[in-house]
Amino acid sequence: MGEKMLMKGNEAIGEAAIRAGCHFYFGYPITPQSELTAYMSKKLLKMKNSAFIQAESEIAAINMVYGAAATGVRTMTSSSSPGISLKQEGISYIACAELPCVIVNMQRGGPGLGSIQPGQADYFQATKGGGHGDYHLIVLAPSSVQELVDLTMDAFDLADKYTNPAMILGDGLIGQMMEAVEFKERKKIDLPDKEGWILTGCKGREKKYIVPFNLDPYEMEKLNLKIQEKYNKLKEKEVRYETVNLDNADLIIVAYGVVARIAKTVISNAKKEGINIGLIRPITLFPFPEKIIAETSEKVNKFLVVEMSMGQMVEDVKLAVNGKAEVNFYGRVGGVIPTQSEILTEIKKYLK
Repeated sequence: MGEKMLMKGNEAIGEAAIRAGCHFYFGYPITPQSELTAYMSKKLLKMKNSAFIQAESEIAAINMVYGAAATGVRTMTSSSSPGISLKQEGISYIACAELPCVIVNMQRGGPGLGSIQPGQADYFQATKGGGHGDYHLIVLAPSSVQELVDLTMDAFDLADKYTNPAMILGDGLIGQMMEAVEFKERKKIDLPDKEGWILTGCKGREKKYIVPFNLDPYEMEKLNLKIQEKYNKLKEKEVRYETVNLDNADLIIVAYGVVARIAKTVISNAKKEGINIGLIRPITLFPFPEKIIAETSEKVNKFLVVEMSMGQMVEDVKLAVNGKAEVNFYGRVGGVIPTQSEILTEIKKYLK
């Protein structure tokens, strides 16, 4: 058993990252994730062989991550919605260069500068690339502070395993809430050796470059195809999800993050009224758990996707269902969190 402590979500991410071996953080403060930046400054500035830099901008921060990742160290940055938008060019570069790093997005209400309240409207940005070109991040969506700890550690392993940037996609609420967390002993896993590609200075060997381009279109196409093979492996081996009460359900809720926590209470309340509701909670948003949704749509003909957005993940659910069941959507936006009662009211509407 590991130690248990009461921690705020943003600070739990920082502690998990440090324990996962991340000693290089580059960021810029923005609500509602600034406690993570503050935590990393407090801890890393006291540690040897570590670096914390509050960069002059989000653009500078992501390019510092690029440079650190090229040397083989575990490195991360964090921000919130508009700050992540500013990082998109650098994220695309890192994905093209096939470098491992972790990016945290504690989403706020949008679009634009939006509100500082929680949101989930960055789903498209996170799962469909976000920047230019054909690329994907590994996207993990925690629904508790404990999962923030566990999935942050997993994100570093997955990033190293697939030499790809990984994102923790939370929302302002999970970053601010406090819960008891346990830092468990983790089994070491076999990860690829970085010695073949990291930059450690060029004395005694030929020069090496890590660049996000190739001016030969045929070589650039080969790189794209190579990266796509990696994404196909992710889809085959790394899909994660949670299911609740799928047997004999009248309707299936699909929700992630904090909204999925609310949905679990909806399931309990609905049961008291004789309504049988199930839940599919994607934990990996990329790769998306399309198979379990497709299989469930063979047995249940009604789905309700609940998001703090105008409807983004609902498109992936519809693709997975492929017309075999009715897919409805309920969302609140701008920083408004859907309540248990309004979700249950929506469910009753579709079960009439």
